[in-house]
Amino acid sequence: MDLSPNETKILEVLQKGTLTPLEASMASDLGEKETMSAASWLRSKGLVEISEESKVLFTVNEEGEKYAEEGLPERRAAEWLNQFGEAPLDDVPLDDNEKKIVIGWLKRKKFAELEKTDDGLKLIPTGNLGETPDEPLLVLLKRAPIPEDEIDKEALSLLKGRQLLDTKEEVTRKFTLTKEGKAFDLKNLDEDVIGELTPEMIQSGSWKDKSFQKYRLDTNVEPSDHATTHPLTRFTEEIRSIFLQMGFTEIEGDYVESAFWNMDALFIPQDHPARELQDTFYLSEPASFVINEQDTMEKVKAIHEDGGETESTGWGSDWSIETAQQALLRTHTTVGTIRYLSEHSEPPIRVFSVGRVFRREALDSTHLPEFTQVEGIIVEPEANFGMLIGVLKEFYRRMGFPDVRVRPAYFPYTEPSMEVEVKFGDSWLELGGSGIFRPEVTAPFGIDCPVLAWGLGLERLAMLRLGITDIRMLYQSDLQWLKETI
Repeated sequence: MDLSPNETKILEVLQKGTLTPLEASMASDLGEKETMSAASWLRSKGLVEISEESKVLFTVNEEGEKYAEEGLPERRAAEWLNQFGEAPLDDVPLDDNEKKIVIGWLKRKKFAELEKTDDGLKLIPTGNLGETPDEPLLVLLKRAPIPEDEIDKEALSLLKGRQLLDTKEEVTRKFTLTKEGKAFDLKNLDEDVIGELTPEMIQSGSWKDKSFQKYRLDTNVEPSDHATTHPLTRFTEEIRSIFLQMGFTEIEGDYVESAFWNMDALFIPQDHPARELQDTFYLSEPASFVINEQDTMEKVKAIHEDGGETESTGWGSDWSIETAQQALLRTHTTVGTIRYLSEHSEPPIRVFSVGRVFRREALDSTHLPEFTQVEGIIVEPEANFGMLIGVLKEFYRRMGFPDVRVRPAYFPYTEPSMEVEVKFGDSWLELGGSGIFRPEVTAPFGIDCPVLAWGLGLERLAMLRLGITDIRMLYQSDLQWLKETI
């Protein structure tokens, strides 16, 4: 059996016993990379065993580091109370966030008693300033990470519950000679065999007197995992490519929008169930937006109340600017489309978007509160319902679904409207909604020709293509599934 010089060095140092990569590197005078490479080759030849041991190490996060330096809030509060006596909570020199948590910890550690007064809570020191086990642990963890099995469980539980810690995994490798490795006779090795050329060998010409190590083509190399693009990302790019090939231009929008653009501009009534808290994520900061497009807003208001200058009667109710100004996470990418139309009203227009949307959905095998929507419109004088059906059929055909059908549906901002279904196996599955924008939607922007529109859920389509039944699989780090799906 031929060994390279590096393999020989590692085999020699391992005669002394089990070593870590660092120890083997120092003993052989090889770099860590060369040491690992040589050990891996020796393992493939059955001479060395490489074992791995994983440990969870705890360390402090940014907040934990702050408390390790300054002291926990309850410690600082107790020491202050011990010096100045009982006092209202507001007088204790802590920031507002610390005051919110300190009461419970003062009671739990028996540093102070609480008394309710007309002016609020009063803290009464107990005189107990004894150190609790979490305090010295916090200081130690700031200095260096510590394995879980070396930490006091009570102290660890206290700090973990306060979310002051981070964890990291440490893998320890060890090299050990196998039975064959121990029996291997190093004396019979040819010292003139070299495994690689070095600059020094080339300059000195010493390589001329040596022979090169033979390649072993019969050696089994363990398969290695390699980086690749996530299946969902590849699927998304495929969709983008199809629409670009069909002559569409991609547009983007913002996650945070006003209810005006997300709902009102699309003729969704202000009392529609989709606007309720149980369906939509509203923001607390900012809680609202100022609508700068005053002329557009007035037109939308008129259309909602009585139809405005259209032939519609509107929704027949008062329109609220306060409701329209509410800030929210967009519930569909159509909000980006309508914003685009407000700035680009002249046909021809063919645009699409692929983006995240947010709805208060119950998390289950087919629903997510955050998902991806594919949206598109065509604005052309000759556009019609037949063209819409043809475009969608062509898109799904290119996605691998030749059998497509449509059926009537209802959406607040399209008329006529339809749902698109594809045949999968023996079943028909609904994959998205579509239709022609109502005049109530297009009138405020001066658009007087048909606007064909559609929207579909990307994840649901991906589930069919990838053969999975649980939508959550797309976002879980299931390495085995990812390897099989490459």
